[in-house]
Amino acid sequence: MAPRKRWKPVQPQSMQHAIRLCLDYAVHKHNRSVAQIGELIGVSEWTIYKWMSEASIPSKRIRPFEFACDATFITQHLAASAQKLVIDIPSGKGAGQRELLDLQNALNEAVNLLTQFYRGDAETPDVLQGVTRAMQDLAGHRENVRKHDAPELGLFEGGER
Repeated sequence: MAPRKRWKPVQPQSMQHAIRLCLDYAVHKHNRSVAQIGELIGVSEWTIYKWMSEASIPSKRIRPFEFACDATFITQHLAASAQKLVIDIPSGKGAGQRELLDLQNALNEAVNLLTQFYRGDAETPDVLQGVTRAMQDLAGHRENVRKHDAPELGLFEGGER
């Protein structure tokens, strides 16, 4: 059995890469083809291929496209290209041991990459990706702490009636 692909640490490197990642995610997670995504947003599959080949997508189509793919790689790329950091807004759930261990690993990896970089032993894109991931993970936990005293309402969570 092949190992599961981890999408969380993936960072788009260009607009073309961001569009491709959205499409790959849609296929991998939801088994949606380019034609199906086009149908969901009201464009032909060839229009989507054109967006990808030109590395350009109309701004009014970004959110519907990402919604159809269930991925936000284009938004992440646009924010990063404007020197902004984007994090997912957490639902206010408490973190378990696994989440804290993942955070510790991300922070350790970022420090390790920085150490290697300042010694001249690491590539800039690798360091940027590792540090960004650690910052995003830490910011998510910051938001959980901020929301601790006023958790979001579970209006749409499943439960007993």
